[in-house]
Amino acid sequence: MNFLHSRIKDLKQLGIDKREEYLSGDPFPHIVFDNFFDEELLSKVVEDFPDLSKKDDVKAYDNANEKKLEAKGEKHFSETTKIFAHFLNSQPVLEFLQELTGIKETLIPDPYFVGGGYHEIKPGGLLKIHADFNKHEMMWLDRRINLLVYLNKDWDESYGGHFELWDKDMTKSHKKILPIFNRVAIFSTTDFSYHGHPDPLTCPPDRSRKSLALYYYSNGRPKSEITSKPHATLFKDRAGKQEIVKEPVTAKEIISDLVPPIIWKVGKKLLNKRN
Repeated sequence: MNFLHSRIKDLKQLGIDKREEYLSGDPFPHIVFDNFFDEELLSKVVEDFPDLSKKDDVKAYDNANEKKLEAKGEKHFSETTKIFAHFLNSQPVLEFLQELTGIKETLIPDPYFVGGGYHEIKPGGLLKIHADFNKHEMMWLDRRINLLVYLNKDWDESYGGHFELWDKDMTKSHKKILPIFNRVAIFSTTDFSYHGHPDPLTCPPDRSRKSLALYYYSNGRPKSEITSKPHATLFKDRAGKQEIVKEPVTAKEIISDLVPPIIWKVGKKLLNKRN
């Protein structure tokens, strides 16, 4: 099966060739590729993409900070999408990302697709500017890279849905990326790489913004990339706006921010047995 566009002959070498462009990305390391994958293959992925609002075991976010649908794992993947997603977690892609990003720690894929996989945003949906969670909830690894594959054919600029990259001080958007078919956005995830789709989607009611999200991790990372502790998604106000709704923090969230998940789970089991 051909996964990549025919012009890409050596994926690892492409990473080497594009490293300087990636590292010099403003406001943080990133790169955008158009027509990166085989068009026939990706068209099949689009054709097989389900309406997530009609599926069970789908996480539906509907609050002031995010209105989106997120499939859990690969349960709803078609066979073609499953093979494609497994390719994106494979050795050739990992080697490409290692060369492209210049990350010294060995990159590790996420076979569980925690927070990744199918993403869909319906008209009126959004995802406010944020920095991503920085630890994998099951493997307790450090999140380093996001790879987003956009799946929207004939997507008009007026529909919105731009993926925006904001600076550390949240003063302005340095880049807006239209989520068109076969466009790939790759960027480094730190506690200061603010990004999102902050304005409500304005596409027709029979359309939605679809993407496939892959996240990559490492065991350890530079201290300069993170704050002092693990955290969930960090939403941020854009300059001159107070738009982020702060959710009440529970005791469980405070503890789980400080204690690795495996210890938290073991502790809960022991308490349950005792009671």
